[in-house]
Amino acid sequence: MSLSRSVYYYRSIRDDQPVIEKLQLLADKRPTEGFWKMYFRIRKEGLPWNHKRIHRVYKLLKLNIKRKGKRRLPARILQPIQAVDTINTSWSMDFMSDALLSGRKFRTLNLMDDYNREILGIEVDTSLPAERVVRVLDQIINWRGVPKRIRVDNGPEFISSKLGLWCEEKGIVLQFIQPGKPTQNAYIERFNGSFRKDVLDAYLFENLNQVRVLAEEWMDDYNYHRPHDALNGRSPIDLLPVDLWKTRDEFSTNPQKLLLQLQNEKSN
Repeated sequence: MSLSRSVYYYRSIRDDQPVIEKLQLLADKRPTEGFWKMYFRIRKEGLPWNHKRIHRVYKLLKLNIKRKGKRRLPARILQPIQAVDTINTSWSMDFMSDALLSGRKFRTLNLMDDYNREILGIEVDTSLPAERVVRVLDQIINWRGVPKRIRVDNGPEFISSKLGLWCEEKGIVLQFIQPGKPTQNAYIERFNGSFRKDVLDAYLFENLNQVRVLAEEWMDDYNYHRPHDALNGRSPIDLLPVDLWKTRDEFSTNPQKLLLQLQNEKSN
């Protein structure tokens, strides 16, 4: 059987580059979707390629091999820290970790008002899931009021849907810093350094109650007596409106103090 010269020298002039680029784009954006979903997406966009051509390129790109999609964070927009001129405009929140003498690890949840650098709470426990974070925030806003926004990093407790829904219900903007950019949450990071140096690295703890007692005592000194360079030598309480002083000091509305009070009553 002889071939004609035109058939022998035939070379396809079809350019698959647009198909390749489109499939790669879809695979990057939606790694869990298979061929048919990609095909129908392409059809809905009105592109002229038939399913045979798309499937041929799909296999050439090895997209038909089962792949595990990587969990990715949504894009975080750079939002520089802005100086605020009133309380409850912006809060900062972050976690710290340490260990007891026994080796048992514990965490602290630290919360600050960016306006006057006042520490609103230091929650201490071995586990602080998203539900606990929400409960702590509820307790604090009962005496402090609701902030306009809370700045956090991308930890699992903060990206949890539970915290997101709670903020949405309260009308609070949950502001995420960019991954790997702790300086975008500089206020609370600066506090974390002081707390670690003065408390966590300065003492050996046998139990969580010791951590709570020292954290509470140090927080009171930090808020009421310690001069802050960023506040021109003043303490956070000096910038707090007078009508909030009493509220800030009441045991019944401060969950950390209330917990310590109950524990002391039991020990007596």
